[in-house]
Amino acid sequence: MSDQYDVIIAGGGMVGASLAVALADLPLRIAVIEPLPLGSDDQPSFDERTIALNAASRVIFNTLGVWSAMADEAAEMRSIHISDQGRFGITRIRAADYGLPGLGDVIPTRTVGRALFERITPAERIDFICPARVASLDLDDPDAAAVTLDNGRRLTARLLVGADGARSQVRAAMGIDAEMHDYHAKAIVSSVAASRPIDGQAFERFTADGPIALLPGPHDRCVLVWTRPTDVADALVELDEAAFLDQLNAGFGRRLGRLHSLGGRQAYPLYRVMATRLAGPRSVLIGNAANNLHPVAGQGFNLGLRDAATLAEILADALAAGGDIGAGDVLSAYARRREADRRAVAGMTHGLIQVFSNHTPGLRTGRNLGLLTTDLLPGLKRRMAIRSTGFAGQPPRLARGLPVTAVEPGERMVS
Repeated sequence: MSDQYDVIIAGGGMVGASLAVALADLPLRIAVIEPLPLGSDDQPSFDERTIALNAASRVIFNTLGVWSAMADEAAEMRSIHISDQGRFGITRIRAADYGLPGLGDVIPTRTVGRALFERITPAERIDFICPARVASLDLDDPDAAAVTLDNGRRLTARLLVGADGARSQVRAAMGIDAEMHDYHAKAIVSSVAASRPIDGQAFERFTADGPIALLPGPHDRCVLVWTRPTDVADALVELDEAAFLDQLNAGFGRRLGRLHSLGGRQAYPLYRVMATRLAGPRSVLIGNAANNLHPVAGQGFNLGLRDAATLAEILADALAAGGDIGAGDVLSAYARRREADRRAVAGMTHGLIQVFSNHTPGLRTGRNLGLLTTDLLPGLKRRMAIRSTGFAGQPPRLARGLPVTAVEPGERMVS
């Protein structure tokens, strides 16, 4: 087996695997390096968590031909209800108001992972190398990136893609710093039943101690993501079911009647990581290696998927123009395309947490007036809807239902 590739993707989670699928039909030899065995329960792409796919992400997966393998286990979100506990401000966003069939879908990560790997496995030009870790990088050769694995194997490629998570070894080896913020909080993830049907509604309920998100889930259950300070979250996870549900019902209220029948609970630490730049010599970052966000607005994976879709588009353009996919101008084009989106989404999620965790009386009144104003002003609410559904700015072609190789009138390929 030759160890020379066109693209090496370090990280075989959902974003790395999505990039591999997006590149699968291009004339590229690809290696995907993943430290966990394929299908491992420890791999986030195969565990029992759920993710909220926005409308643009659903279009991307549909264009890639993998949505049909996910659709049966997806629960559609048709509206979002945002409120602040004990205050009057409410904002409602409805898909029907913008001519959309839905705002997105809630889906188990294992379903997404399975669909992606079913697409990768038969691809002749993709080698999935696992379990293996990147031990070191050599980016000194102007013509190729070199990767040495923990088993001593050495791979080279015209382009290395770091998709290895928030604590990215590739990012560190590239010499790229990251802005980090520890929220000193954990997200408690579970599922519950409600005495009234959730019926396609998603709820974001801000409380004094952190937001409660309830989303429509598979099999008529609700997906719970409850953010609390770390020590409180740890204590909540240890409570018996009745005591936990009492606190949850007190925080969420009775919009769905009483919440009951709690599923298994897991708690995940929350921190924000933003790479200070996205590209280096023969190398780029995507997904959580580039931007790891608070889950308050459910945007993290969606942002990473747009990274992958945009990078695939940029590489397809470079190939079509006869260019070098790892050249500096190509990677700079990717970084420019992604900067506005990543900064806007990261700013939105971080800002929500900062504003709604501040207990200053005047600010509490102001933010509730802000929620009420947003609900009453169609233009402002439309901008919020466009941002949350993933169609703001310049969406990648895959999010517009076009293959990465398409060139529309007025578009210029990278040269």
